[in-house]
Amino acid sequence: MYARTATAAVAAAALVGAGALLMSTAGTQSTGMGTATAGHTSTGMSIRTVSARTPDAKTVAPVVLAHRGASAYAPENTLAAVDKADALGFDWVENDVQFTKDGVLVVVHDTDLKRTTDVEEVFPDRAPWAVKDFTAAEIARLDAGSWFGPQFAGTRVPTLKQYLDRIERNHQKLLLEIKSPQIYPGIEKETLRVLSRKGWLDRDHVKNRLVIQSFGADSVKKVHQQRPDVTTGFLGTPAVADLPSYAAFTDQINPSYTSISADYVTAVHALKGAHGKKLRVNTWTVNDAATAAKVAGFGVDGIITNTPDVVREATG
Repeated sequence: MYARTATAAVAAAALVGAGALLMSTAGTQSTGMGTATAGHTSTGMSIRTVSARTPDAKTVAPVVLAHRGASAYAPENTLAAVDKADALGFDWVENDVQFTKDGVLVVVHDTDLKRTTDVEEVFPDRAPWAVKDFTAAEIARLDAGSWFGPQFAGTRVPTLKQYLDRIERNHQKLLLEIKSPQIYPGIEKETLRVLSRKGWLDRDHVKNRLVIQSFGADSVKKVHQQRPDVTTGFLGTPAVADLPSYAAFTDQINPSYTSISADYVTAVHALKGAHGKKLRVNTWTVNDAATAAKVAGFGVDGIITNTPDVVREATG
């Protein structure tokens, strides 16, 4: 059986973020969001929690978003990770979407399949094993769980359609990252098409359950132009002087926790985003209690994490 040792430490400067939709309630370049760590024991409760925001609240716990699902406890970007986040009581999950060779959207982070599947064994002559060089049927044959732990053997890479079905069943919400858009022409349009066909662009989903983000500013602009009603996020830390230009097409600035300060968060909050509401900040990828408490003290609106139960305990 194919097996790969799970990464021992989660990279600090990693993917993702979202929650601008949570205004009424409350994935990445290859050098982005960190890799999930296996072997943790869940300490989270199965009771779903929502942080309520009120105008006069002095301190509000940030929204906690499960990065690639609860990826410290199940293989990232799989339905198992989505279900683990649900079992721990978390509404928001983050994922990454890419194109297959035959134009199907699949949920996977790296632009190659080596780290999180057994592609090198199944297709030994297909190096460098890029996602874009495999059909959806070929990717569906791969084991995307054994690298994380033997109990996940046989777990598959989900298509976006399969992923949407699962989070709909779980009544969860989605922070969707358009991954490496520069190598996938037309991915914004196809992502919106799939979301529409699966019912995710109706009034309720758009208002309360969906954010689309990317490291590519042009990609975020395309989503905003094609569906101005959809909440968008830019992954990165633009200079304060450049923030007004981003506010024209996005609702969130979602930076790495290593790149922000209380002053930066205040500068973002001083501006209104594309939908006329205060720009939000969702930072990634925070996996320990001390860092979670620190960035919560900066006033961030959301924290993207592989260990959502740890962050909830530290900030709730």
